[in-house]
Amino acid sequence: MTAGGRQCDDCTLCCKVMAIEELEKPASSWCPHCKPGRGCLIYPNRPSECQSFKCLWLVNDQLDQRWKPNKSKLVLTTSDDGIEIRCDPGFPDAWRKDPFRSEIYEWAVSGETHDVTVVVIVGQRMVLVTPDREFDLGVVQPDERIVREFEGSRIVNASVVKASDLEHEENERRRI
Repeated sequence: MTAGGRQCDDCTLCCKVMAIEELEKPASSWCPHCKPGRGCLIYPNRPSECQSFKCLWLVNDQLDQRWKPNKSKLVLTTSDDGIEIRCDPGFPDAWRKDPFRSEIYEWAVSGETHDVTVVVIVGQRMVLVTPDREFDLGVVQPDERIVREFEGSRIVNASVVKASDLEHEENERRRI
């Protein structure tokens, strides 16, 4: 339970907000093996995805104590293209409170320049945060992708499409 000098200690929020495929545990519900505030009851034999998981608070010293998930009610992770902020469903507006909101918007400003997305996940809903606005994307399924439309480096629209439709579009463009 240590990484980057930090420890989970009494924090177990990832056991609630993260899905665990090996246990068929959906996001936004407590893992049946978690004792909230205490830890994992099957820790030595926990699934490999739990063994390899580390939230950003554990590994990034730039996130101060306020960002510890059980205090902030937010679990920060990275994805292939950005930062994902998962809210405790019992505190769906936690990300809208300062200092979190202002830092999230700073990440969105930087992200626009560096092609990094900032997504807030509350329960099953996703919100793409940009410097200018928030795009409520609704529930994004595993077989769907977020498509961003740009004017220069500024995101002006976002939508959700089936991954297969994107692949079909790319194949069509290659033929032309």
